[in-house]
Amino acid sequence: MQPPASSCTPPTDIPVGEHSRQWFRRAEQVIVGGVNSPSRSLEAVGGGAPPFMVRGEGAYLVDVDGRRYIDYVQGFGALILGHGHPALREAIQEAAAGGTLFGTCHPGEVLLAEALKAAAPEVVERVRFTASGTEAVMTAVRLARAATGRRLLVKFDGSYHGHFDAVLVGAGSGASTLGLDESAGVPDGVKADVLSLPYNDPEAFAAAVRRAGRDMACVLVEPVVGNFGLVLPRPGFLETVVEQAHRAGALVIFDEVITAFRFRPGAVYRELGVVPDLITFGKLVGGGLPIGAYAGPSRLMDLVAPKGPVYQDGTWAGNPASVAAGLAAVRVLTGQPELYARLEELGRQLAQGVRERARRWGVPAVVHQKGGAVCLYFTEEPDVTDFAGVARCDGRRFARFFQAMLRQGILLPPSPYEVWFLSAAHGPQEVERTLQAADRALKELAG
Repeated sequence: MQPPASSCTPPTDIPVGEHSRQWFRRAEQVIVGGVNSPSRSLEAVGGGAPPFMVRGEGAYLVDVDGRRYIDYVQGFGALILGHGHPALREAIQEAAAGGTLFGTCHPGEVLLAEALKAAAPEVVERVRFTASGTEAVMTAVRLARAATGRRLLVKFDGSYHGHFDAVLVGAGSGASTLGLDESAGVPDGVKADVLSLPYNDPEAFAAAVRRAGRDMACVLVEPVVGNFGLVLPRPGFLETVVEQAHRAGALVIFDEVITAFRFRPGAVYRELGVVPDLITFGKLVGGGLPIGAYAGPSRLMDLVAPKGPVYQDGTWAGNPASVAAGLAAVRVLTGQPELYARLEELGRQLAQGVRERARRWGVPAVVHQKGGAVCLYFTEEPDVTDFAGVARCDGRRFARFFQAMLRQGILLPPSPYEVWFLSAAHGPQEVERTLQAADRALKELAG
C-alpha cells in the first residue's frame, strides 16, 4: 500500500495513523509481536502501533498513511547516504538484472574484499563474506577459539554483537530495551565460557586477565560503542585491552559492524591508535542490503575452510546484489571524504542544539556525538561511560520524548539504547526542524 506523493501530510497529535494501526493489528496475527525485529517494537517507548513505512526518500520515510518523517533510524546505521541514493539504486538494479544469486564465485565479491582490505590495511589480508553481522562475529569468535585452542570469550556489558548464543550474555541494544533476560535459552555451558566486563574499566579488565588469562581465547569489543547508545572509549582503555589480551595470548576482535565507514572512509580503529587481530564488518558495507564479513591476517584466516578446519558456509554469503550495493557505497564514501566533515558539523549542531534546549527547560540530559551519530541520555549524572550508567538513565522520560517527537514527524530509534543516525541526505533544514520539535518535546517533559 503506497499512498500517492501528494497525500504526504505532517503527523497530527496521534503518533501514527489509522492505516498503520490496521497493519499492526494484522501483523500481530501472523508475525511474532507484530515485528520481525524487537528493535522495531514500541514496547519500550509507550507501546502501540509503530508506523508502517512504504517509501524512503533521502532523509525521509513515508508511511502507509502518507505521513512523512525525518528519519534518524537510517536502517539502524546501515544507511549513511540516505534512502534511495542514485549510485546504490543503479548498482542494485544492475545486479538484479544480471541475477541476484549465482551460488558461484563472481568478480564483485573480489572487488569488495579488496576495498575492505584497503579500509583496514593493518589487519586485513584475507576476507570472508557472510549474510549478516551476526554470522560474521559468530565465525570470528569460532576462529579465535580454534587459533588459540582456548574456550573463554571476553566481551563487555551491554555491547550487542548479534544474536548467537555466546554474545547474548550481558547483551545490550534490543534485549536491554525490552528489559529481557537476553540469555534465555542459552545453555549454562555456553554461559560458562563467556566473561562479560564493564566497558571503559581497564582495571576490571586487567584483573580478569590475572584471574582467567590462560583460558582467554579472545576479547570482543566495539571500539566505539553503538549498542548502549553512543559511548567513546576513555583514553587508554582500548590500549589496555589490546596489550593485556596479547600478553595473555588471547586475540582481539574489533566489532566494526556499526563503525566501519560511519566516521571515516574506512575502519574506525585507524583513528584510535590501536590495531586488533581480527575485524568484523556489516551494515554500511552492504549499501543497505544484508551483508557481513570477517577479516584478518592470512595466518589466522587460512584456518577457515577450505584452507583449514574452521567451517563456515552460506548460500547468501557474498551475494551479487549486496556486494554490488556495498561496493557502490564504499566507492562513494571513499571518493567523497568531505562528506564526513559535513556529517560531523551537522551532528555537532544537532547535539549542541538538544543540549541547549534541555538546559533551557531544566531537563537533565547528556548528549553524546561523534560524526553524524548522536545519542540523548536523560540523566542527572555528568556523563555516561558504561552500560551501568545507561541503565540508570530515565527510560520513562525517553519514552515520552520519543512519542512527542514521533507526533511531530521525527522518527527516532524507539529505544534509549540506540543511536540517532544522520545521513548525507540530511541538511540544515532537517536539523532545524528536529531542534524545533525537540524544544516542544522537552518543554512537555518539563511541564
